Amino acid sequence: MSKLVIMRHGESVANHTNTFTGWSDVPLTKKGAEEAIKAGKRLKETGIQFSDVHTSVLKRAIVTAEIVLDVIDQDFIPEHKSWRLNERHYGALRGQNKEEVRKRVGDTQFMKWRRSFYAVPPKLDEVPPVRKYRRLGVVEPPAESLKMAYDRMIPYWQDEIAPRLLDGKNQLIVAHGSTLRALIKYLENISDKGIDGVEVKNGRPIIYTFDPDLDILDKTYLK
Repeated sequence: MSKLVIMRHGESVANHTNTFTGWSDVPLTKKGAEEAIKAGKRLKETGIQFSDVHTSVLKRAIVTAEIVLDVIDQDFIPEHKSWRLNERHYGALRGQNKEEVRKRVGDTQFMKWRRSFYAVPPKLDEVPPVRKYRRLGVVEPPAESLKMAYDRMIPYWQDEIAPRLLDGKNQLIVAHGSTLRALIKYLENISDKGIDGVEVKNGRPIIYTFDPDLDILDKTYLK
């Protein structure tokens, strides 16, 4: 049996101010760092030994992962960073306060942009170049639906994470609400409509235990 732990980063500055973020690179708050420490302590109690950790290329996920690894005394394991684990791109909504957007467009449209699988938020007219994505040969999208984030993220699961789990190597993923929702949808075969109601909280590890064929035997939330 192998174990996969997935975890959303601790509270970021954008979470604290309730603004759309996406691919914008924002730091953790003090509370976010404390959430990462608490998550690390809970994970340490489980005794799970990881072979690898996977994060996005966004600092809120990277720093959370590094805090957790330090707390569980496993900061020596390989750390893999991929843009495929980035939060989904909220396009022209990024930087805007969520409640102000809700008031402007109404609850129905707001929730479509926030939670539906197919709705694409308003696109950026122009995407400014970002050095790290140029280095990676990645073109930053003008906006993404959850489906688009799913399509870019699942190949990373198939190529980089699932094979390690099949070899019996426990894996840790520290990423973002949308990409983790996409992975949960895939792992649990949740319908396109059903994923609307799935929420992933900051700093709360979820442990999956798999059989040798990567069928789920158990799912546990660490509080």
